[in-house]
Amino acid sequence: MKQIPYIRVGTSYYKRVKAPTIAGHFNEILVHWNMETIKQDHGKDHLSKISKYDGFTCIPSHHNFKQEYLGFYNIYSPLGKIPKEGDVKLSLKFVKHIFGKHYELGLDYLQLLYLKPIQVLPILCLVSKERSTGKSTFLKWLKEIFENNLTYLTNDSFSSQFNADWANKLLICIDEVLFNKEELTERIKYLSTTNINKLEAKDKDKREVEFFGKFILCSNNEENFIKIDANETRFWVIKVPVLEEEQTDYLEKLIEEIPAFLYYLANRKTHSKHLTRMWFTAQQIRTNALIKLVQNNRNRVKKELASVLMGVIEKFDLEAVDLCPMDALLALNRTRVKTDLTQLRRLLKNDWRLSNKDNSNSYRKFVIWTDGDISLIDAKGRYFTVEKSFLTQNFDDLMTG
Repeated sequence: MKQIPYIRVGTSYYKRVKAPTIAGHFNEILVHWNMETIKQDHGKDHLSKISKYDGFTCIPSHHNFKQEYLGFYNIYSPLGKIPKEGDVKLSLKFVKHIFGKHYELGLDYLQLLYLKPIQVLPILCLVSKERSTGKSTFLKWLKEIFENNLTYLTNDSFSSQFNADWANKLLICIDEVLFNKEELTERIKYLSTTNINKLEAKDKDKREVEFFGKFILCSNNEENFIKIDANETRFWVIKVPVLEEEQTDYLEKLIEEIPAFLYYLANRKTHSKHLTRMWFTAQQIRTNALIKLVQNNRNRVKKELASVLMGVIEKFDLEAVDLCPMDALLALNRTRVKTDLTQLRRLLKNDWRLSNKDNSNSYRKFVIWTDGDISLIDAKGRYFTVEKSFLTQNFDDLMTG
């Protein structure tokens, strides 16, 4: 019997249609359909044959997918490829190429996506200055595996207030990512660990939905595509090397292995144990690429603070400026640089090798007002003193021009 393509959810009618893609595949989507049109096309008796649901829900499952839960229509997309035992040599080689030393953890990540789609996972960041690394191929391969449950976003679409097109997806992939604004970094950090999100569509009221999305970021900028500090545990940053050999049909061959790869994931023993809310520990996913990113951010903090202090020195024609870590934090909060008091204390004491006063003493504290103007006011504290000569010797590039 031919499946009826219409459903009724609440009092509205929809038609399940298969929208063709450039790649030659189809994405099944629900389109609003008019009741009168259904009557005209099929006769009024057809309405009684249409499945009726009380509302929409979104419950991800790849193994035991159900279209209906307690009278609600499940909008999660079932996977089209059926697991089947077979050769996965190329797929495993590709995973090894992407994850390198973290090969087993990479397989765990893919296995958890497939078997435990609601498990919170780290934000996977694939970075490389080089071309032909396979980063984009990896995203395309995941799209072929998870189909409608993976979506691509741009920086702009992620920063948009409207998120109805990705709030119910398993994987949210952002290629060529560059988060200049701190609020974007904070947003992705929040979303990576929350199980609730506000769904917002144009001309519709916000509503709360369960959120199980995982983020994958790709960037050619290894050093500062995102601003993160030394205590960050949510980012898994991997530098991807250049592919040994470029093949034009590489993706097609990977796609052919997907049924066998899904079978492999379903039957493989997980390498790691569930130890944190994001499954992996911070130590397990710590990489040189992450350290480089954090170090670069720390260097940016140094340069920005030096620039601020030089501004104070030049404005008031000083030979030195006094400050407590909180003064520096308040000043840097007005910039795009992200830091905290612990990092600033470490910077002043360890990196700049300065000593603060043993006791709380009077000093002239600098304040940067909302309009950008700078004032010196009387204050008390265990302050540090930064000499003008120190800044000019160590940050000469900032002092010119």
